Amino acid sequence: MDNSFSRRTFLRNSMASIAALSLLSSYKTRDKTVQEKRPNIVYIMADDLCYRDIGCYGQEMIKTPNIDKIAKEGTRFTNCYAGSTVCAPSRCCLMTGMHTGHARVRNNSSKEFGRVPLLPEDVTIAEILKGAGYTTGMFGKWGLGEAETTGIPNKKGFDTWFGYLNQHHAHNYYPSILWNNKKLFFPEGEYSHDIIAREALKFLKTNKDKPFFMYVPFTIPHQRHEVPSDEPYSNKPWSQLDKNYAAMITRMDNDIGKIVALLKEFGLEENTIVFFCSDNGSTKGERPTFFNSKGPFRGGKGDLYEGGMRVPMIVRWPGIVKAGVVSEQIWAFWDFLPTACEIAGIETPKGIDGISMLPAILGNEQKEHEYLYWEHGTKQAVRLGDWKGIRSAHNKPIELYNLKTDLGETNNIADKYPDIVKKIDEIMRTDRFDSKEFPI
Repeated sequence: MDNSFSRRTFLRNSMASIAALSLLSSYKTRDKTVQEKRPNIVYIMADDLCYRDIGCYGQEMIKTPNIDKIAKEGTRFTNCYAGSTVCAPSRCCLMTGMHTGHARVRNNSSKEFGRVPLLPEDVTIAEILKGAGYTTGMFGKWGLGEAETTGIPNKKGFDTWFGYLNQHHAHNYYPSILWNNKKLFFPEGEYSHDIIAREALKFLKTNKDKPFFMYVPFTIPHQRHEVPSDEPYSNKPWSQLDKNYAAMITRMDNDIGKIVALLKEFGLEENTIVFFCSDNGSTKGERPTFFNSKGPFRGGKGDLYEGGMRVPMIVRWPGIVKAGVVSEQIWAFWDFLPTACEIAGIETPKGIDGISMLPAILGNEQKEHEYLYWEHGTKQAVRLGDWKGIRSAHNKPIELYNLKTDLGETNNIADKYPDIVKKIDEIMRTDRFDSKEFPI
């Protein structure tokens, strides 16, 4: 595999404004002035948010009016997949355009090597966009490199970043320290989500006059359900944890509303594409069950069943992305890097696993993946059209499900379709390379 996308290419891409203008002109925007600027890219990601935790995906108990409005004004995808079923590898796939058979980080930590950082040769979308003239900022949870490693955000393309380096540390919403670029920041008892949201808004205000890429991986509603207030659910006849869980999601929704409102205030709406998703499925237990958060899907975080990997994905770009569309397009996190490159009108690196989903986002004919592949620990999974194959360990048989008729993955029909099983087995054996840090 050729993963040597040269830094000199980044510099050449910084002169790619003509390509960007040509791309934008094909979008047939309502406002000609949009074509005079390179589009801003905002990618917002929740942490452990279930597929049905927001209203536009069927949630009836938790209030998410701002996210629902983004969906109403854009396209809502029903077949989007996280990069992995846990935090760090999912984020690695998003940043590098590689699936977990090729990505540097394939689990939250390695039994032998601990937390594995990105290396200098692992090129991120932030590096690519920065090299093309974008100002880049990240606010939230990173998980791809500890302090003093090659994987910290400032070494992987982000001009500005604020939040958690360590995903385990991010379980605490009242931490003693956070990171402000390479310096420690002391929250002094303030709720970390509120600080992260404030820093993201500050970045928007500071960089409103130039092209920017803003990555906002919020830490809500991950695991420990701490929140300063359980409003607007204080009077609900629910358990305290259920109130807190719902309040966390609504709190995040309010801050997403502030981001969109600021884009509108600055006149940037029609030149900014906004993505919203979750990093993987939710943790198992009472919360998802109480709110029917997983809908028809089986499993949760840590599983390669749909409940652990299928995530909400909403894309909004007024005047360019059609409003109120629901798309069944199949795609995954590793498709974001080439999609962002095409949005920016710059070259996509060779040798990645992703393909641009911009045609699907624009409602046009889309090149399809032949299949999607995942691995996590000893587990492997493949989606091949409507077929889903899962192997729980290298010496276990493949389970086969037809997602068109069996979204809950309850009816293993592997014995009825040996040819499909054989093809999935071949993909599992060949579309990956061994990792010394994460042996399968």
